[in-house]
Amino acid sequence: MKIRFLWLLSCFCALVFLIGARPAAGTIGYKISLKDPEKHIFQVSMTIPQPAPQTKIAMPAWNALYQVRDFAYRIRDVQVSSLPEPGAPGENMPVRKLDKQTWEIVGGKWAGVVSSLMVRYSIFWDDAGPFNSQLNSRHAFVNFAEVLLYVPDRRSEDTTVEFDDVPASWRTIAELPPGTAPNSFKAVSYDTLVDAPAELGKFEEFGFDEGGAHFRVVVDAKEWRRDRLEDYLRHITAYELRLMGGPPFHEYTFLFHIGPYSESGGGGMEHANCTAIGSSSTESAITTAAHEFFHAWNVKRIRPQTLEPVDFTKEQYTRALWFAEGVTNTYASYTLERSGIWPKERFYADLAAQISELDSRPAHRWQSVEESSLDAWLEKYDEYRQPERSISYYNKGQIVGEMLDLAIRNATDGRKSLDSVMTRMNETYAKQGKYYDDSDGIRAAAEEVAATSLDDFFRRYVAGTDEIPYDKFLEPAGLELKVEMHNMADLGFWTTGGRAGGSTVAVSQIVPGSSAEAAGLLAGDVLLELNGETVPPFLSGWVRQHAPGEIVKLRVLRDGKVLDLSFALGSNETKKYSISEVGHPTDTQKRIREGWLRGTVN
Repeated sequence: MKIRFLWLLSCFCALVFLIGARPAAGTIGYKISLKDPEKHIFQVSMTIPQPAPQTKIAMPAWNALYQVRDFAYRIRDVQVSSLPEPGAPGENMPVRKLDKQTWEIVGGKWAGVVSSLMVRYSIFWDDAGPFNSQLNSRHAFVNFAEVLLYVPDRRSEDTTVEFDDVPASWRTIAELPPGTAPNSFKAVSYDTLVDAPAELGKFEEFGFDEGGAHFRVVVDAKEWRRDRLEDYLRHITAYELRLMGGPPFHEYTFLFHIGPYSESGGGGMEHANCTAIGSSSTESAITTAAHEFFHAWNVKRIRPQTLEPVDFTKEQYTRALWFAEGVTNTYASYTLERSGIWPKERFYADLAAQISELDSRPAHRWQSVEESSLDAWLEKYDEYRQPERSISYYNKGQIVGEMLDLAIRNATDGRKSLDSVMTRMNETYAKQGKYYDDSDGIRAAAEEVAATSLDDFFRRYVAGTDEIPYDKFLEPAGLELKVEMHNMADLGFWTTGGRAGGSTVAVSQIVPGSSAEAAGLLAGDVLLELNGETVPPFLSGWVRQHAPGEIVKLRVLRDGKVLDLSFALGSNETKKYSISEVGHPTDTQKRIREGWLRGTVN
């Protein structure tokens, strides 16, 4: 018995020795210097503990947008040195580039001798958020995946990031635990770190508590309405928290850049516990916030399997963006109406505008919303975004979401709804750390809720390109779709550029016979001013606010010369849809409609 005990003890000691002798996973640390804000250059140092032979480092090829943007082209001067045991001299290490975004640190002889490696490089960024990063004399906004290299096989290790040379008057914020040093943060992995952007500058901040969570609101703006922003954010967060059964976080941060599009970009970017939003005004910031906050559930936690795990090296295809983004649009409109921010008339007008947009794009006859989801990676190409080439999964996804909701309410006599589908998916997938199987997973959840087959709906309107019979879905709610022909303003030309990347807006094609052609506008002209103001990146929205015959004054750059041109906007006959309530609805129609508008079931 004693011999067996000694044998077991010796085995245990050997096991302890082996475990203790194995190098522990270290903390990968980053320092980001802001000493060159006027040059828009982040100086980065990265410490890699316990390096393996031929350690590889890489820069993500994409982040924030479903676009391969190759952030590595911004990197300069990658240098690596050893950090040996205390008392031993360090040395520069050879680095070999393997592809456009990956480097290998060569030197197998030092494995086990060098305790850490120091990687140094600089990276240029001066593009407005929320999809980019920026460093200038006014502030810094950092999407970490666009600035920080990573070790591909060590993404799951603890990380820290510290900002150096921060101007004395600036503050630093990110939805991450604070580190031990000033202006520093920590995360349990690289993926967690890069899912929480940082803002540094002279921003304003306030907070509030809602539904069991604390909310921080950070605003970088010239002009904004705090009272209005706070009141509406309280309404938005209260409704969506109540709908989804409470917060999946203890704290959440809204990062707002509010100002002209030329200064702050436009749109919003979702993260697990925060969002970054660029907007031209407080009002549009609120609309975006309703969408981005719902992403805390839909796509960040209720997530398609095709997006997991994240692959930073190449495109990651999914057929489910119509649900992840489009149905999030559905819930943005629901939130704004059901929380009282929008009257129901605006809610109807928003849905009608979405239908008008889809109908105006000839591509809706041959590109399904699933195919639009798959093709998201083509959106960086201006030609792809033309109406004759593609539809938007945001646009049609929102419409499909609202029609699916009405179909479920009709099938269950108002006892179930799309809300029931979302909460079921939250319980089945998000809270159990599971992922759904693209459209098939969504259909399965919807059929469980509706207790009927929805194969025809998904086959025709999600996977297929059949025209949506709107009256079929609207009629059970006592609603009808009306159409009128309208003369809409037409620029007479198409443009490229001016999107999230901050590029200039240039003329790509002239409509033959248009007044723009008669005025002498040419393909290749760079637009400098429109009616004396900065050219907006989304000209289609600008055109909708003007009438045929209005005079347009353009300042363009052609062959190094500045030219002024003017012409009258042309006209284009288009369909304009509207949604109205029928005159004498039945009790059932009124009940289903009220449930739809209020977000209730029988």
